[in-house]
Amino acid sequence: VLTLGVRTESRAHILASPDTLAREGIDVHDTGRGGDVTYHGPGQIVGYPILDLRPDRCDVHAYVRDLEEVMIRTCADFGVRAGRLSGLTGTWVDGQKIGAIGVRISRWITSHGFAFNVNTNLAHFQLIVPCGIADHGVTSLERELGRPIDLDQAAHHLTVRFCEVFDR
Repeated sequence: VLTLGVRTESRAHILASPDTLAREGIDVHDTGRGGDVTYHGPGQIVGYPILDLRPDRCDVHAYVRDLEEVMIRTCADFGVRAGRLSGLTGTWVDGQKIGAIGVRISRWITSHGFAFNVNTNLAHFQLIVPCGIADHGVTSLERELGRPIDLDQAAHHLTVRFCEVFDR
């Protein structure tokens, strides 16, 4: 299933017509998370951790930075140098977003989470303004390495790094 996750007020960031989205097999769903328009599709790992941040992790910004760190370390496992861009959320490789984050936290319980581009069809991002950021592109591990990556292998690395960062 291909979906666009959208907050109602962010529909202007969908660039494609409803007919184009239908032809591409993309459904639009309203979400209750932070962030803007995002894309979920094949070749992408979507992680929606459900964690109780109490008692010692009650810091929304630290939680988001930790999700970024998980993806930064996963990129490093594949020899890709990723990092952060000042003032922007997500994980970046040379100014291109490889990992998006949109979370919701209620009573310190997390929902929603991140999307990590492994072998993602990057052309689908041209149908939207990803995360409402028009002046930066999107990339994937496949694009950065010039070859497809085994999705199970990438998921394993994400899991290991998640457990490491979150002491689980």
